Amino acid sequence: MLNETTAVQKAQTLAEALPYIKRFFDKTIVIKYGGNAMTDEHLKQCFAQDVVLLKLVGMNPVVVHGGGPQINDMLDKLGKKGVFIQGMRVTDEETMDIVEMVLGGHVNKEIVNLINRNGGKAVGLTGQDGNFIHAEKLLIADKDQPGQMIDIGSVGDITAIDPSIINFLDSGDFIPVIAPIGVGPQGETYNINADVVAGKLAEILGAEKLILLTNTPGVLDKAGTLLTGLTPKQIDDLVADGTLSGGMLPKISSALDAARSGVKSVHIIDGRVEHALLLEVLTDEGVGTLIKAK
Repeated sequence: MLNETTAVQKAQTLAEALPYIKRFFDKTIVIKYGGNAMTDEHLKQCFAQDVVLLKLVGMNPVVVHGGGPQINDMLDKLGKKGVFIQGMRVTDEETMDIVEMVLGGHVNKEIVNLINRNGGKAVGLTGQDGNFIHAEKLLIADKDQPGQMIDIGSVGDITAIDPSIINFLDSGDFIPVIAPIGVGPQGETYNINADVVAGKLAEILGAEKLILLTNTPGVLDKAGTLLTGLTPKQIDDLVADGTLSGGMLPKISSALDAARSGVKSVHIIDGRVEHALLLEVLTDEGVGTLIKAK
């Protein structure tokens, strides 16, 4: 049984959620799902429950997932080592086959099944379905040789997203779960960074929120202190002095682009916290770093 103190705390928590439920009713929330939240069994259950609850109270969650650890595990089994340049996976033809198999097959279906088991109606997609994520080969600037570009294989840059399939699923109360694989002009497939897909999708859908789950409390300074609100100028300074590097670079870039393109709030949050998604959306405190457009 609840004692009086616990009962009051629960009632206060529910009451605190009410204005957020009203504010975000029928609004789109794009969630990049990755890190420990998609490898720890308990956190996986928490995430699925959070997504289902957001849908049931009238919001439109759209999930974009990564799968780096799962891809690395498969590469290890095949005796192949993952290589990264500036936070982007180098993807040769063999690696692309593995990416398609792991992301579009195993990981995507597991997330769909998890959400459905917790009472949702999830549908799994890749950018190949309905040809809805259009991409071209991504070349990245060589930091050591100014003016030179590096070819990192079948890695894509988004050229366009057709939102009609996502809007159709939302209208039928389905929860889209998207693997970050795009399609080129000749039908070739591209591995696209999941943070980039989530950010661009949030822009195209006019999302109320973009939420990126990570394995850190948010964006940290050199002393390890959480930075709760960041402007573009502050982010540029953190990149310049090396505070932000590696896998955080595409995350920060996508967050900034989304904020500048009309997504009302962008959050980088700690996916290792139980029910981090609900804490961010439905409470006064929230968790993690807010990225501001200005």
